[in-house]
This record gives sequence, C-alpha cells and structure tokens, in this order.
Amino acid sequence: MPAFLVILMLLATGVVTASPALAAPVAVCEAGPMSPPKPDGAVVVEPGTDLSAKTRELPAGTTFWLAGGKHTLGQDEFGQIIPKDGNAYLGAPGAILDGGGVNRYAFTQQARDVVIRGLTIRGFAAPQDQGVVNHDSGEHWTIEGNTIEDNRGAAMMAGPRQEVLRNCLRDNGQYGINAYRAGDGITGLLVEGNEITGNNTEDWEKKVPGCGCSGGAKFWAVDGADIRGNWVHHNHGAGLWADTNNNDFVVEDNLIEDNEAEALFYEISYNLVVRGNTFRRNTLVQGRAFAARGDDFPVGTIYLSESGGEPRVRARTSLVEIVDNVFEDNWAGITLWENADRFCNSPANTSSGSCTRLVPSVSSCSSPGIASRPLYDDCRWKTQRVSIHGNKFSHGSSCTALCGRMAVLANFGTYPEWSPYRGSSVSEAVTFRQENRWYDNAYTGSWRFVVHDTSRTVGASAWQAAPYSQDACSSFGGGRC
Repeated sequence: MPAFLVILMLLATGVVTASPALAAPVAVCEAGPMSPPKPDGAVVVEPGTDLSAKTRELPAGTTFWLAGGKHTLGQDEFGQIIPKDGNAYLGAPGAILDGGGVNRYAFTQQARDVVIRGLTIRGFAAPQDQGVVNHDSGEHWTIEGNTIEDNRGAAMMAGPRQEVLRNCLRDNGQYGINAYRAGDGITGLLVEGNEITGNNTEDWEKKVPGCGCSGGAKFWAVDGADIRGNWVHHNHGAGLWADTNNNDFVVEDNLIEDNEAEALFYEISYNLVVRGNTFRRNTLVQGRAFAARGDDFPVGTIYLSESGGEPRVRARTSLVEIVDNVFEDNWAGITLWENADRFCNSPANTSSGSCTRLVPSVSSCSSPGIASRPLYDDCRWKTQRVSIHGNKFSHGSSCTALCGRMAVLANFGTYPEWSPYRGSSVSEAVTFRQENRWYDNAYTGSWRFVVHDTSRTVGASAWQAAPYSQDACSSFGGGRC
C-alpha cells in the first residue's frame, strides 16, 4: 500500500504516531488541524468577536467554538485570552487565531483543565524564553490537534500533567515546546504524536552565544515525561533537549531526523529510557562545524552530559537505558561526557544556582566539606549507570573519521582552585567505575571509540579488550555471540 494511503488511514482512525516501523512518518503538519465536532451548548464565536471579553463574561467550564476564519485580539501587545478552569477552545475547519505580529501571547494565566483543540495559532510575538500557548504553565492543559506556527518565542509552555497531542509545532522563533515552570517545576508531562519541525528560526545560539536556548523542544526540571510517537525533524539546533534536573523520562517510538544538532541532549539530569526510536541524519551541521574549526570533541546524536541513573531519585528506572534504537547516517553515535569542572557551586556550572537533587543547598558544596563523602559524590552530576544495548548503528562510506565515533570521556579537572575533582579523577571514574556499558549492539561502517579523554581514540578490537571491555556480544559486520 502506498505510504500516503497508510498516513490517511492512520489519520482517519486517530492513530497519528511516528514509528520506526512505518514506511513514512505521519505528516501532522500536512494534514492540518483536526476538526473536532461542535458540542451541544458550545458558544459560537465568529471572527471579529472579542474572545477575550467573552471569556471574562462567561463562567468557568464554558466551551467556545471558533468559527472558520481569522480571529484576532486587537492591537494591544498584551491582548490575550485568559481562560477559566475547565474552559475549552475548539476550532471549526479554517479557524485561525492570529496575533498579527503584535500580540505577545494567545492563552495565559494559570487556569486548570483547559482544552485547546483544532486551531491554527500563528503570528504571536512572545519574547525570548516565553510561550504563546499556556504562557504561565497552567496545570493539566490538553493541547491537541492544533497547528501552532510562525510565532516568536516558543509555540507553547508546559505545565504539570499537560498533554500535548497530535499538534504541528512548526517554524517558531525559538522552540516548539518550552517545558519550564518556575518554582516547583513540572510533573507528568505527555508529548505524543506531534510533528515538531523547523523551530529556532531566529537562531538563538548565534544571537546569544552559549544561551542553551534553542531547538525543537526544551525541558527544565521536569519530573516524569513520556515523549512518544513524535516526528521531530529539521529543527535548527537540538531536536529534544532536557537541561537541569530532569528525571524519569521515557523517549520511545519517535522518528528523530535531520536536526542540525543533537537528536537528544540530556544534560545534568537523571533516569532515562530511550527505546525503539529511529535517528537519521542528525548532528551533521554541528559536527561539520566542529570539524571545520579543528575541534575534535566527539559530538553525538545522543549526548549525555553529566547525566545518569540514580537509584536515590525516584523514577520508573534507576538507569539510563538506550535500547532497541536504529541510528542511520548521523554525524556520530552516543557520547557519554562529564565536565570535571561542572558541579554544584562551581563557577563553571552554567546552570548557575542549581544543585544536584541529592544535596539540599548550593552552599553545602563548598570547601572543605566537598572534599569528603558524601558531598564528594553528591555534589557532582554523574554520567553513570548507562546501559546501551540492542541498538543498530550504521553510516555510509562518506562518513569521515570524526563522524563515525562513540565516546565515554571527561576533561582534566582544573577549576576552581578548591575543586576536589581536579586532575584525571573524573575521567577515570566515567570510563571505568560508573557502570557505563555498551553491549549486544550491531555496527555497520567504520567506527572509532573515544575513551577517557579526547586524546585517546581506539578501534573496535581495543574497545572490546581490557581495560575498556565494552561491546561484549556486539557485531562489527559479523554475527553476534
């Protein structure tokens, strides 16, 4: 059966997830917003009606039915809709909510149980790090079947128990999703069946070098997230980026391809399962840029930076498990990295003010106490307990020596002067003592392995032999054991 017929059948039945088993991804953006039925008793809103005023006038729990056509919020930059608990905003075919490049936000404040479904939301001008939909991270919003595109900032923020289902999040200035909530963070986030593409059109990493503020989706201090069945592609930066004390993520059955930087960047975070995904042609722009400037750091398709399994942080797993994925023609494979100078209370920690989830306060991690256990162990985010198995890694003959690499390494610790992690102690730990294991994988093409630090690169036979003893029962063009 032709791929487009498969897509149409899946759309008709509501099964719109991307999966490596599909011959083609489900094109949510091509299909357009879903068309929910108009419920009995819904308040019909025609274009030209002041929807902000209607929302203020009517009680909590009102369902608004936006008729086809362009709806606007006036010429005030702070024109916005402030939902009440249980409100729903449903779009008839062709219903567009347009910010006109003037309004900053579409839906704001902290009502609970809000539903936004079947709309095209475009042309809003959210500032850096802010979002157009659910601007203030209200709890348990359901954002389903919308096209949210061509906005500045992020298409949406996220709140606790938010469900982001079958949306087209396309060509937004900064992110498709910015999952950040000040204070107590976010729990129980579901991101399923979306197409997240072309985001970071404003190229924020060039506008604000080192900001770490770009990509398809960014997650901060999220505790419990399921990211499944999405098509994440052609974003200008990382596809999915979890940064600072995230925990308990399951990333499964996604198609992640053609993102300019990492497909998945998991940074100073904990406890992750990456299962059943397909990764294609990611990190090529970033990898080539590194190579062009003579930087031999092993950038990866999956990049774990000071992130690992931690049994003391409650989650569905106590590991980082990367299993049963397919990697095709990416710049490289998986990089396990620790920055020896980045720890709680270090000036080298770019997430300033943040501490690990094992220490009660930043000030605890100071000299002389940090030099002794338990602070010596608990003040550092560790890349540990990583299990990489059952994956298929391949690249074509055009791959250079720098792009066909795996890595487990750290830098030589130098800073600050009072750091107990100076020297090669972290390199030794991440390479040999922190239970980081590759095994039972299949490799096609020429692969090299960066171990301990950037000065050591070995071939497959040395990688499998002592002292590294990695990739037991893996195949390098032959059968497995």
